[in-house]
Amino acid sequence: MSQTNSEVDGYFSKSSKWQKELKALRTILLDCPLVEEWKWRAPCYTVQKKNVVLIGAFKEYCVLSFFKGALLKDARGILQKPGANTQAARVIRFTSVQEIRELEPVLRAYVAEAIEVEKAGQKLKFKKEPEPVPEEFQEKLDEHPALQTAFEALTPGRQRAYLMHFAAPKKSKTRVSRIEKCTERILDGKGLHDCTCGHSQKMPACDGSHKFV
Repeated sequence: MSQTNSEVDGYFSKSSKWQKELKALRTILLDCPLVEEWKWRAPCYTVQKKNVVLIGAFKEYCVLSFFKGALLKDARGILQKPGANTQAARVIRFTSVQEIRELEPVLRAYVAEAIEVEKAGQKLKFKKEPEPVPEEFQEKLDEHPALQTAFEALTPGRQRAYLMHFAAPKKSKTRVSRIEKCTERILDGKGLHDCTCGHSQKMPACDGSHKFV
């Protein structure tokens, strides 16, 4: 069994919810050839200093999160994307110890496969899919041809940053507000995080230097 990490001990002892489930997951991972570490305020399990899997607790469930889950075969179809835009990570969600015990042989097999993926140095080829354009922003582009031209002149990375920024709020009113605030930046050919005052030491990115001028 792998050696426990004192910082992780504290995490489990302080967990007010899913404590039994988290400990059950930990027991399985400690029985695998992994090193228990404390990263990103969560228990992280590594092999050859490479991240393999995390244990996490949320309001409605706890999870095993595989860093390169997209490369696993997932014969049981139990891996899920943690977010719509996630490409590499995959999670398995749990709400009871019974679920974990019933899946234990499968979990061990998935962890073993994830370890081999890291040892083999396998890497995921990230897809550069175009970000969907929020309806409110498309309407703005249709109304202002100059804005459309300016936006299309931006690099793909800057376009993506804006589209994600505009799409994030749940309320249309907030999305419209963000679009209005960024319109001049786009017309000036600036990215969402580009410097607009000229004082940044890390041009074109803004490092906040203007705050100290």
